[in-house]
Amino acid sequence: MDKIYFDHAATTPIRPEVLEAMMPFLGDSFGNPSSIYEIARTSKKAIEKARDQTAAALGADPSEIYFTGSGTEADNWAIRGAAELRSGKGNHIITTAIEHHAVLHTCQYLEKKGFEVTYLPVDEEGIICLEDLEKAIRPSTILITVMTANNEIGALQPIEEISAIASSRRILFHTDAVQAVGHIPINVKQPGIDLLSLSAHKLYGPKGVGALYMRKGVALKSFIHGGGQERNRRAGTENVAGVVALGKAIELCVSEIEGEAARLTAIRNQIIDGALSAVPHTRLNGSRDKRLHNNVNISFDFIEGESLLLLLDMKGIFASSGSACTSGSLDPSHVLLAIGLPHEKAHGSLRITLGRSNTSEQAAYFLGELPAIVQRLRDMSPLYEDFIKKNRS
Repeated sequence: MDKIYFDHAATTPIRPEVLEAMMPFLGDSFGNPSSIYEIARTSKKAIEKARDQTAAALGADPSEIYFTGSGTEADNWAIRGAAELRSGKGNHIITTAIEHHAVLHTCQYLEKKGFEVTYLPVDEEGIICLEDLEKAIRPSTILITVMTANNEIGALQPIEEISAIASSRRILFHTDAVQAVGHIPINVKQPGIDLLSLSAHKLYGPKGVGALYMRKGVALKSFIHGGGQERNRRAGTENVAGVVALGKAIELCVSEIEGEAARLTAIRNQIIDGALSAVPHTRLNGSRDKRLHNNVNISFDFIEGESLLLLLDMKGIFASSGSACTSGSLDPSHVLLAIGLPHEKAHGSLRITLGRSNTSEQAAYFLGELPAIVQRLRDMSPLYEDFIKKNRS
């Protein structure tokens, strides 16, 4: 069996079609889009085509799309920009306890600047309660920021309902859709989203490029100063090749959502059912149904997730124990703690996120190797030894 890549939520490989689209702008078509001669005009036209493609994928107008250097930058711009824009009306922000750190750390930064932030709890499936949201709203609430889909457990939030609540109170609504765009249908006009963040490298584009959807009428100020790019809102010479790649990648992914969703849901369920039945003392983290079709997150009692990853690596299987952005941390996942897992169970988690290259055969190979690997780790665990002794007595 060839190497198996099961970590598409961390990053995705660049599709051949995407690489082909971006290559001319790494070669002869290298012109600066701000210049006026031919190769510069070629770059400018390519950026505007990518803007059209990105807007079409979201149901937006091209004038509402602003290219950034990452999804993290888009999150920062949306939250800090909204806070600055509405600071005269209030200082209260609502988010959730399971957001990506790009959102959580930005909110914590704003708290140091005098803003107040409510971090909504989630249920055991990782989904907020709309009543909690309603109760959290104050006269001073200026922004609600809730992710569309969670990067660790794949939980899908009720974005349409959240947006309706925000709109009825005239509160800005931002959603971090980095894990969702290109994987589930999104139309920013239907639920009335004000701000949306996305990233190219989560949908088979390159790293280092993202976008912020900013609804007409939401006039956030510039986040990066120094030039007139992105209609005077985001200074810096554009990453033309990256922007072109994002446009192509998002166009392809959105056109394939229905077929890929069905295919990957079947593989996802194969892995969930197989792992839970083959390995005792396990649990699925997150909802069985209200989750991304490519996401599996399972906790194994009595083992450490990092050790599990190393042994899977030896078998040619590349997976994750949580968010790639916090893989260097020894702390348990804040997402798993938020859904009620104790520290020791949170440490024993495995995240599998599927993509275009994954097959049912790969899932079967993984399931064939998993029980022996888990048992090997448990045989070395004093916690497991104590558990066996207690159950024998």
